Amino acid sequence: MILTRRGFLAGTIAAAAGAARPAAAMEMLQIEGPAFGAHWRVRSPSGADPDAIIRAMTRVIEEIDAAMSPFRARSEISLFNRAETTDWLPLSPAILTTLAEARRVAELTNGAFDPTLGGLVGRYGFGPITTAPEGAYRDLALGTDCARKAHSRQTLDLCGIAKGHALDRSASALKSAGIGTFFIEMGGEVSASGLRPDGSPWRAAIERPLPGAAAAHCVVALQGEALATSGDLINSYFVAGRRYTHIIDPQRMSPTDGALASVSVFAPEAITADALATALFAMGSERGPEFAERVGIDALFLSRVGQGLRETMTRRFSARVIYG
Repeated sequence: MILTRRGFLAGTIAAAAGAARPAAAMEMLQIEGPAFGAHWRVRSPSGADPDAIIRAMTRVIEEIDAAMSPFRARSEISLFNRAETTDWLPLSPAILTTLAEARRVAELTNGAFDPTLGGLVGRYGFGPITTAPEGAYRDLALGTDCARKAHSRQTLDLCGIAKGHALDRSASALKSAGIGTFFIEMGGEVSASGLRPDGSPWRAAIERPLPGAAAAHCVVALQGEALATSGDLINSYFVAGRRYTHIIDPQRMSPTDGALASVSVFAPEAITADALATALFAMGSERGPEFAERVGIDALFLSRVGQGLRETMTRRFSARVIYG
């Protein structure tokens, strides 16, 4: 399994929504369906109820998409963005939970992750928000069931963290449905619970972020945790010899353009792994690894060197590598 958006967007995991089939290895059930312009895939022991998995996954994905997609004109986040006011605006628990974690990671990384820069993402062709960004993450107040902008035209873009929240909610939904052992992929991020039927940890491959045929850089073990990867292999383009990516460097207020190709992060929850992978990518190939090591983040950095890659990983991440 390749853990970047590339495999999903290229159709390497193309399947009809809700299509279920037994996996070849160890009599596991595998179920797939669409999610956020990519796909989700659940693997679980063959005794699991496929209908329960489909219902749980579909319900979560529809709810998160309706709340947080900036591409949907009537989503909660789009309505919030269009409300030019500094009054308190009601928001669902899903968005408020995501915003709280987004702000926590923003504070931890000194603004390397900032959900208020969607206007810059759109300006460079990677998103639908086209208004100039106003303020920063510190300019958003959160209440128990509402939020308030400090600037009336401030907007939010949760694409760098929403999928992580959806993955966590999916894992909780499966457990509530009585399915305690599973491996979920969702557009390049994974979450695992329990062990494989043979008693070994769930395994995931991290892709080599280079052009050409997809190939694994290394394989890692997961035990009751999540893994997220951010990279620029797909969502980037060149103009006059410069690479423009969908990840904004808040320090320069422009897309990242360094040697870093991908960052993979382990965390207890996918929402945290998702945001941290984006933040560390924005920091770059030098500052990112130093920060991750200093604060104890399990992270792998792959940087372009000529036609190859340079690998940098924190000590804690190296303990997760099975081979590679």
